Amino acid sequence: MAEDVGFDSQVAAKMVEELRSGFRTGRTAEYEWRVTQLKGLVRMIDERETEIVDALDKDLKKPKMESFLHEISLVRSSCLMALKQLKQWMKPVKVPSLLAAHPSSSYIVSEPLGIVLVISAWNYPFLLSLEPVVGAIAAGNAVVLKPSEIAPAVSSLFADILPKYVDNSSIKVVEGGVAETTALLEQKWDKILYTGNSRVGRIVMTAAAKHLTPVVLELGGKSPVVVDSISDLKVAANRIAVGKWGCNNGQACIAPDYIITTKSSAPLLVDAFKFALEKFYGKDPQESKDLSRIVNSNHFARLARLLDDDKVSDKVVHGGQRDEKRLFIAPTLLLDVPLDSLVMKEEIFGPLLPIITVEKIEESLDIINAGAKPLSAYLFTKDKKLEENFIKNISAGGILVNDTTLQVASPHLPFGGVGESGMGAYHGKFSFDTFSHKKAVMSRGFGGDLPARYPPYTPQKQKLLRGLLSGSILALISAIIGWPRIE
Repeated sequence: MAEDVGFDSQVAAKMVEELRSGFRTGRTAEYEWRVTQLKGLVRMIDERETEIVDALDKDLKKPKMESFLHEISLVRSSCLMALKQLKQWMKPVKVPSLLAAHPSSSYIVSEPLGIVLVISAWNYPFLLSLEPVVGAIAAGNAVVLKPSEIAPAVSSLFADILPKYVDNSSIKVVEGGVAETTALLEQKWDKILYTGNSRVGRIVMTAAAKHLTPVVLELGGKSPVVVDSISDLKVAANRIAVGKWGCNNGQACIAPDYIITTKSSAPLLVDAFKFALEKFYGKDPQESKDLSRIVNSNHFARLARLLDDDKVSDKVVHGGQRDEKRLFIAPTLLLDVPLDSLVMKEEIFGPLLPIITVEKIEESLDIINAGAKPLSAYLFTKDKKLEENFIKNISAGGILVNDTTLQVASPHLPFGGVGESGMGAYHGKFSFDTFSHKKAVMSRGFGGDLPARYPPYTPQKQKLLRGLLSGSILALISAIIGWPRIE
């Protein structure tokens, strides 16, 4: 069962102590325990896929195919990758030893951190809950998952089914809102991973600092898309559209937030978008079964406020329809929006897509760098020099050239932000590493001791030590043949 009834700081403290006691037995560090839990997650996904899809539909009206592609399949793939690679990940990594410490061996041991707290987000409530949990389990930790209360159906589903597939004495679900999260943050954890906005991220980091707990913050920001005039505008429009509106109707931290293109290209790009949007979602997008809804009335009101801003109310060139009762806002294009408009001052996190125009595409770099570092940055171009310049000069969590959002699906790339968009990274082996302590180990025998190591430090000893510390083979040979061994 979920730990959600009468959950306060005292209950939280008791739960954490029980988890810590279990962790100290070493059970979660065993390879067999990790494999059993990961297999349990795979079995849960296979047996409960319909219930998972239904919960995502209740919370977000998320299309079935999107639920499978962007959430369910990614978690399952992460589990299978961890199962396949876990033995290799757990092996000590040999590294060179110091010449001055010869003979010796050196290696790095990945050990579990301990008790991990994962605080998830509502926009991808299945993926963003279990993806970090997979890494924490693979690394041998005990885990507490706090799903988002803004996605109550998925949260309730986790509380109901997760304990049936994993070791509930070491992997727990805590449901609730601010009070329950506050109670959890008052406890000492060995790592906290939070996904959400920067305001709450600061609260999490402040609470963690009291216990010197390391944190991973997966936040967001305004992810720009630069579209060069020499790029294929039709392909660009298709890929931007599916990365924006095909990702939870823009309610995604890596979704394109705004576009920068040249004044000459903007009308052509808008036409390409209009064609793509009608092709993807029909003449009446509200009737499309491939568009998510806005998560709740509060977020609907926030987006309506951005759209009603006097500075952009006359900038809508496509879309703009809304239905508050059905929590629907159509895919909306806004052309030539001012940089000081509300829609450009905060992360949009919805179906609005502003387009900024410049005379020369190189001006886009200054516009991006004038703001906070984004979680993702996208560029469409055939110009290799522009691509190199973009990658070199734009600081972002990740960059994707000539497409959008696909980088997050690769288990071989770290997913994480920089600056205001977050800290730390996970996915694939990066998840295992994030939830592991890399313990340095050096082992020596009792031979090979050199008198030069010990006082008194005569000029001859100092000369020899300097040679050794500089990595000089001749100095080592001199030490071996020229100095008697300490008895």
